[in-house]
Amino acid sequence: MPKPLLTVWYNTRCPVCDAGINHQRRRLVEAVKAGRVEFRDINFEPEALSAFGASLEDIRRRLHATDAGGRLLVGADVAIAVWRITPGEAWLASLFGNPVALPLTRFAYNRFADLLYAWNRRKGRW
Repeated sequence: MPKPLLTVWYNTRCPVCDAGINHQRRRLVEAVKAGRVEFRDINFEPEALSAFGASLEDIRRRLHATDAGGRLLVGADVAIAVWRITPGEAWLASLFGNPVALPLTRFAYNRFADLLYAWNRRKGRW
């Protein structure tokens, strides 16, 4: 089987993250079946991205992915890459991933991710 175009690493212990990924997985069911995209729970492979310098806590804080070229994507860049391959959502990648919007998209994603991470820590999810 060829290497996936995108392997997304996420945290199933975060209910918001888990729901979001499950939604995308349903939207990408054909791509998942064909092996073009893969969603992996970092809690089962906490050292999976250590070669990139990404710790378990980094991945709990922000989405991470590797592309077919072996490059690491983090945060908003992962969301944009997923939208790009999701039927009917490429327009989101164009809107939020264009050179003018991208800095704001990354800023907004990072602030939301920080709040979500803190909320999950307070709830004792890890």
